[in-house]
Amino acid sequence: MAKNLLEQLREMTVVVADTGDIQAIEKYKPRDATTNPSLITAAAQMPQYQGIVDDTLKAARDALGPAATSNQVASLAFDRLAVSFGLKILEIIPGRVSTEVDARLSFDTEATIAKARELIAQYEANNISKDRVLIKIAATWEGIQAAAVLEKEGIHCNLTLLFGKHQAIACAENGITLISPFVGRILDWYKKDTGKESYAPDEDPGVLSVTEIYNYYKKFGYKTEVMGASFRNLGEISELAGCDLLTIAPALLAELQASEGELPRKLDSEKAATISIEKISMDKATFDRMHQENRMANDKLAEGIDGFTKALEQLENLLSDRLSMLEAA
Repeated sequence: MAKNLLEQLREMTVVVADTGDIQAIEKYKPRDATTNPSLITAAAQMPQYQGIVDDTLKAARDALGPAATSNQVASLAFDRLAVSFGLKILEIIPGRVSTEVDARLSFDTEATIAKARELIAQYEANNISKDRVLIKIAATWEGIQAAAVLEKEGIHCNLTLLFGKHQAIACAENGITLISPFVGRILDWYKKDTGKESYAPDEDPGVLSVTEIYNYYKKFGYKTEVMGASFRNLGEISELAGCDLLTIAPALLAELQASEGELPRKLDSEKAATISIEKISMDKATFDRMHQENRMANDKLAEGIDGFTKALEQLENLLSDRLSMLEAA
């Protein structure tokens, strides 16, 4: 019997579920799972996960005591909710879950380090080894420096909101475990900027960006893993078959599972080693210059941080409202 596209993809790439929906993770059985503030906020509003939200709020109230204000309780629950979802996800998957540091700390190295340590401490308090957690941090210069410190402590990091080669090189040179270049968001920017309605999969700007980063890493022997993220269609996924990892939303996992045909490997580390590529040494001045010259990366990083910040604020309000309902009852 012919294998579907999802089965074929799994033979050459680690498939990761890009969702906070635990039922979807149970259905597709990925090795790893990634979450972000937008996904956690969406999951927290689903009726089937109200128990996780309520239990987190009650635990926060118990921890702070009756004298704590509702805002204080909601704030502590907010800090703990992503870990609560992560713990549930880790009951299902054999690998790692990615849990994100507050996006509002993206330009504060010391605060990012402190928050990452807090998240790992919460997992370890629940008997989860830090090897099963990837701390997600926005790939600002400050975020990358924070991740470099954390990696030396054995805390593995996933650098997200990554749109340019300069971000990828800085991550590799600082020994980061994994990066998540955003394929679909790059495509979105180019479609808006050029007015072009569509791109062939092999000309997709997001695909070309991840391919360039993958080849650069393999050419120069970097250990940092590349995990393509933020997909808009199956064509993008197919063109990155062979990438170290791909994190894919449930709707596209369903499409892959329902589709048949041949899925050839497109990214190959042995082929990458033969390509002529100029090596770039990355310092802050070079990073800042390349970032300013890359309008797309500049725009999308700022937009991504702003979007995640708004999702966090929405989640804080949701938790405050839910706590009021619980305590009124």
